[in-house]
Amino acid sequence: MTRIIADISVSLDGFVTGPDLGADNGLGTGGEALHTWAFSDDPEDRRLLREGTARSGAVVLGRRLFDIVDGPGGWDDTTGYGASEVGKPSSVVVTGTPPEAVRLTDLDWTFVTTGVADAVAVARERAEAASAAAGRDLDVVLMGGGALIGSALDAGLVDILALHLAPVVLGGGTPLFPGRAPQALVQRSVTPTSTATHLTYDVL
Repeated sequence: MTRIIADISVSLDGFVTGPDLGADNGLGTGGEALHTWAFSDDPEDRRLLREGTARSGAVVLGRRLFDIVDGPGGWDDTTGYGASEVGKPSSVVVTGTPPEAVRLTDLDWTFVTTGVADAVAVARERAEAASAAAGRDLDVVLMGGGALIGSALDAGLVDILALHLAPVVLGGGTPLFPGRAPQALVQRSVTPTSTATHLTYDVL
């Protein structure tokens, strides 16, 4: 069964970027510390990254995040989604207007202009096709940013919420849960490592 997993790194004070966002400062001031775990040599960090990306049949991201990863300082062969841990799953971007050009032309990009629900539906189709080809269940991963994940939670689209809680206080930036309605969650797992605490919840 294809699951919809919202997966994002967050600070202790609830931010998914630092303050002072800009074209050359895509994660905000101090925001790089949120993702230390993804580049760590800690065996548990490596296992969680490997297992998570191996189950990714498609990913969904917002337009601002797309502009960062497709920009000049964005993804490359060593820093793409899962990098060497996984192949290249289909990527679905929620946007008002598709870009005129794409730098990362070796990736399968689909641009959806009709909202997050339609983007998730497209990604589910891609993941189910990838599952059939692989002979195993693959998931849709909502990788951010925070507004995209918040919208998906509000719309009841998320099955699992995976948070990578970084030991950093940013003091500002992009909040993950600004004014969110109460959300019922059931804790599935807690995995502490040297760089983060990895939390997984079922979303009711």
